[in-house]
Amino acid sequence: MGEIAREQAAENPLLVSTVVSLAAFMEVLDTTIANVALNNIAGSLGASADESTWVLTSYLVANGIVLPLSGWLSGLMGRKAFFITCIVGFTTASFMCGVATSLPMLIVCRILQGLAGGGLQPSQQAIIKDSFPPEKLAMAFAITGITTVMAPIVGPTLGGYITDNYSWRWIFFINVPVGVLAAVLVKMLVSDPPTARRRDVGRIDYIGLGLIAVGLGCLQVMLDKGNQEDWWDSPFIVVMAGLAAFGILASIAWLWRRPEPVVKLDLFRSYAFASSNLMIFFVGFVLYSGSVLLPMLVQADFGYDATTAGLVLSPGGILLLLLMPLTARVVNRVEPRYLIAAGMLLVAAGLAAGALITPQTDYVGFVGLRILQVLGLPLIFISATTLAFAGVPAADSSNASAIVSLMRNIGGSVGIALVTNRMIHSQQIEQTALVANLTGGNPGYGGNIAAISQYLVSHGMATDAARAVAHGAVYRELAHQASVLAFRDAYAYLAIIAAVLAGLALLMPRCNLRSGSSPAEQMH
Repeated sequence: MGEIAREQAAENPLLVSTVVSLAAFMEVLDTTIANVALNNIAGSLGASADESTWVLTSYLVANGIVLPLSGWLSGLMGRKAFFITCIVGFTTASFMCGVATSLPMLIVCRILQGLAGGGLQPSQQAIIKDSFPPEKLAMAFAITGITTVMAPIVGPTLGGYITDNYSWRWIFFINVPVGVLAAVLVKMLVSDPPTARRRDVGRIDYIGLGLIAVGLGCLQVMLDKGNQEDWWDSPFIVVMAGLAAFGILASIAWLWRRPEPVVKLDLFRSYAFASSNLMIFFVGFVLYSGSVLLPMLVQADFGYDATTAGLVLSPGGILLLLLMPLTARVVNRVEPRYLIAAGMLLVAAGLAAGALITPQTDYVGFVGLRILQVLGLPLIFISATTLAFAGVPAADSSNASAIVSLMRNIGGSVGIALVTNRMIHSQQIEQTALVANLTGGNPGYGGNIAAISQYLVSHGMATDAARAVAHGAVYRELAHQASVLAFRDAYAYLAIIAAVLAGLALLMPRCNLRSGSSPAEQMH
């Protein structure tokens, strides 16, 4: 029965893709779904808001450490066995998160969840890549793109709805039936090609593993906690930065000289692979930071609840669902570098529109803004991923997938950290500039104070108290406007980055994906 199912699946790569994407979608969803529930988690477990952020940090650190190692682990165990192990481990850890009775217990369970989940994205991508013929790689990565791009958009919406209407524990419990179903279907339908079966990896490189764990783990802690700890004013962040730099640089030097490294850095010798990964890094940068900015804006300054804030992102997500397969058809007809440049320009235009928001912008305006911001993402993601894998041998699919997933995730972490930090500083600058206008000689300021005070006095409030309340109301409006201006500055910052990348995309290698030859071959 199992052999028949696998033979039928081999003839229908879309079926295999759907099955493995189910597990990967579940994992990517969990990187964002818990964000909106932190206050509820903190209140339920008797923790402070600052302490509760370790629920996110612990997961990201563990996930980031395993991501680059997933190719090596696939070789150690066999790709299918590794993938199923990750699904079972992730599902079990999700259940443990749901029943956690204290914050330390939840953090430990989130670490286990991140360790198990780190192998799901790369394995999914490698399985799908090997399931399609070379001329249909674009369609393969359209499927992985739906998983990668949709999950960060759906996560806040689903997390907000569950938190608002049920219990935060259900954001973890919903993984259990999905994980069980995915494990059973993968067992039945997926088979390893000869290049993905278990092989002798020689002695375990403990030094390489340790350096990667230190470098990427400390980098993720630094990025996730930097704003909270006030960056370089914090000795903790300085130490994390030093350890991250040491671990990453030392691991590169060590791995480059190993005959069988745990991460195959020599893939970066290919200009197509290296330049594509740079673009994928910035896809994560723009996608994740953009997905964080808009819900943060509408909740902080426009009074939206978590569910409504998520619904601002949803129409853009539905559009992406429709655009991904359509874009895959175009990728085989136009050089990827031109599509990436066009996609970056579209993204830059959407982000520039974000720099025009006002305190009067409504729900429809925010939805339209998000749609503009995501229009170019399919062009970038599918083209860059297809170009990255176009010249990668089948034996290196798992290693390449691990690197691509790592670059995208690190890009997201860097983007969120930098954009959030810039927004905080922009808000301080904008507020200082606005306060400079609140002088006795400003007729607008004086008129507002007088009008509010007069209204309150007419309703029975004492004159001194009325003026104090009036000043408070004006200050709240000033803070609101400063915050909106800071978000505008953040969007302008992202728009400039995307516009510069549009130009850099034209320097990527030429590649006709219909020919089936690698970019390296076509450059000579």
